Amino acid sequence: MSKAASSFNLEVSTQRLEAFSDGVFAIAITLLILEIKVPTAEQLKNSSLFQYLWQQGPKYATYIFSFITIGIYWANHHYLFKLFTKTDHFFNLLNVLFLMSISFLPFPTGVLGDYIMQEEHRKTAVTFYSLGIYLPAFFWFTIWLYAIKGKRLIHPRLSDDFIRSMTRVYLFSNVVYLAAFFISLFHSLTAIIIGIVLTLFYLLPPPKPEFRE
Repeated sequence: MSKAASSFNLEVSTQRLEAFSDGVFAIAITLLILEIKVPTAEQLKNSSLFQYLWQQGPKYATYIFSFITIGIYWANHHYLFKLFTKTDHFFNLLNVLFLMSISFLPFPTGVLGDYIMQEEHRKTAVTFYSLGIYLPAFFWFTIWLYAIKGKRLIHPRLSDDFIRSMTRVYLFSNVVYLAAFFISLFHSLTAIIIGIVLTLFYLLPPPKPEFRE
């Protein structure tokens, strides 16, 4: 491939991609609250407003958890893109798939909030939600693997030890989220606890990038 063709296929900045991603994050995180409805007069015929609001506790919990999850992905997306020096067509498409999984998350969040307290539907709701929070981790890892292969898109002076360390962290996330998904088929509470613990882990600040001399 000629130098001119190579420069045509690579974008020298990630700013446009980051701006688009920020917009999707903002919409997805806003959609979460739409799953919590204001009660109608018909719904309050057999209960007080206080009782209705109290019964929405599971929805509040799933809203908070999903809001934090998307917020963590947004913060780490900002961090990750500091490590990239450029983009290309396939990288853009992988990022679109990642954003698709983020914008999908409000749906399993709503399902979990509605059915987690119903024993006959709890397992399905938790499994569906476990899949929903696994998908962003999977596409995130795919983005990272594509970018680091041959250091095609990341900063060329990033140390190999740092790259391997981040790869292990992202692989660990995928293994744990996938394990939570399979565990949810048999034990819903354990799967939820695993998801919460892993999310709390990612509240910690990411490591400082290491560069070669």
